[in-house]
Amino acid sequence: MISKSEVRPGAGVRYLFRGVMVGDGHRTAGMPLRAAQDEAGVPPGVWKGGGLAALGLTAGDVVSERQAELLLGEGRHPDADRIERELLAAGQSPARARRATVLGRPIEHNRSPKTEKAKERTPWLAMDLVFRAPSTAHIAWALGDDETRVVLELCQDIARDKTLAWLEESVAHIRWGSGGKHRKPIRDGLIVAVFRHYESRAAESKPLLHDHAVVSIRARRPDGTWGNLSADTMLANIVAADCLYTLLFMQEVSARLGWAWEPREVTPGRRPVMEIAGIDQRLIGWQSTRRQQIEDALSVLTDTYEERQGHPPGEKAGYALACQAADQTRPPKRTELLSLTELRKRWRASAIRAYGADIVDRLAELARAAAAAVWARVRPVVDIALAAVDTVAVVYVMRGAFARHHLLAEARRHLAYALRGRPHQPGLDERIVQAAVDDHTRPVGRGRRMTADLRALYPSDTEDQAVLRPLTRKRSAPQYERARFAAGALAARVRAARRAERLGSRRLPYAVAVPAASRSHPGPFRTDRKDGRLLEAETGVATVEQTRQTMEAAAAKVAATVQDSKRARALAHGPRPQSAPATTPPPHTQQPGTQHTPGRSSGGVT
Repeated sequence: MISKSEVRPGAGVRYLFRGVMVGDGHRTAGMPLRAAQDEAGVPPGVWKGGGLAALGLTAGDVVSERQAELLLGEGRHPDADRIERELLAAGQSPARARRATVLGRPIEHNRSPKTEKAKERTPWLAMDLVFRAPSTAHIAWALGDDETRVVLELCQDIARDKTLAWLEESVAHIRWGSGGKHRKPIRDGLIVAVFRHYESRAAESKPLLHDHAVVSIRARRPDGTWGNLSADTMLANIVAADCLYTLLFMQEVSARLGWAWEPREVTPGRRPVMEIAGIDQRLIGWQSTRRQQIEDALSVLTDTYEERQGHPPGEKAGYALACQAADQTRPPKRTELLSLTELRKRWRASAIRAYGADIVDRLAELARAAAAAVWARVRPVVDIALAAVDTVAVVYVMRGAFARHHLLAEARRHLAYALRGRPHQPGLDERIVQAAVDDHTRPVGRGRRMTADLRALYPSDTEDQAVLRPLTRKRSAPQYERARFAAGALAARVRAARRAERLGSRRLPYAVAVPAASRSHPGPFRTDRKDGRLLEAETGVATVEQTRQTMEAAAAKVAATVQDSKRARALAHGPRPQSAPATTPPPHTQQPGTQHTPGRSSGGVT
């Protein structure tokens, strides 16, 4: 998962230099950064991102303390000292020389009393994105052999870097003008300092492989000038980035180690999490003592919320309560620092004492055996139409009105559950979202918000409407449980419509074949030129239902017309003479001019 926090002048910068950059250890005053990192047993930070070339940096370079102070602490060029010396030697004033090293607006401007908004007086300097792998991955990394440890660290690197690349290519925007009303994609890319940690903050050290990706708020505009990233755009897409990171990490682990993944329900009625199949669930409790502390505090906060509000907390309120529980149970930092080799020995001895050497030694073997069973049971098939229905139903029940990035996050969750670690085709998540937007949503309110088009999801003449409408408003059941029930009901309707279309597609006597519409290339919302309203494209389900009704009506009409013609001809000319019986009776009766092939069908749904 990915968690986020802002880095602001003052306490935020101090925590960055005294905690994040040295593995959350204890750094005494005056100790150099590299010495503190060596003592804590963590590697030095490295630079990442496509925006490094504009500053003369290279991806993979070590983050020096002075570079971090200038860029992440003051919003200046990481080589500002040299630039300032050269300008002073050329005769520039100290003020002009310093201003030339500032990227964008100086932070001193925000501290002025003339600043309109009080929150702008403590501006953002960076955002700290923490990439944490699933719990079973920490266990395999801590208790497995050295080869497994190296492979899992490589999977972490690949999934993290690809997620950061998606953020800078598809999400990151630069803003300028009054109130940041002008926004465009950044010119080069993000500037990120990555710091790796090996353990949790708990008083009793536990394995927790995670990375702090400190993203600088400074970026270049399309014209080459420097400004600030649109922080709200980045934060709005954090959940979609989290789901992408998990999906990529699962894919890398399965490809390199041959392991599969299964959903695990942490809290009844809430979203499950994906874990490595075959790893003993008791080891998760051994690894996540901090999680148990947070869950105990969260249960108390949730009960208080229900008493005050009269209903369980939703997704947004639940996340806020979880953050509050984490803050309440945050332990103090440890003073004892060990190397990774010493930590792995200690973790292995602790796990063996708790659960025996057989479980720890056979961890990789059991994971491979479980993967074979999972992949024999679960087919790696992604049906875009059903995935779109599932995505819309879950997001609608969970949120009501939503944006495109909400659908994207749920589509990636669907892929993680459907594929269980198998590779997915690039862009498949976007295709699912596009199908959901085109077929099952309608715009609502102002801006880019939308909601589910209930008329398209289930027509009024079906029983699904009576089932699903009360379900979306029922507060007694957990939200995610209602969402899964709604998704299952809608998926069952799509399958039933497909079966009806397949059964009704065989040509019958006097039947008129009407091919079903194919939505393999869904089109976007279109605007009516007369009144400017947004019109939704027809859905596959509605098209199938209309096609079936049209076929039945046409067949009945043609049959009635033929019968009337026969009666009129018999009254006018008398009965037709009977022809000699054929020696071999035909196997079936065909309409003249119609060719029929047994076993073949026409139409269908893509």
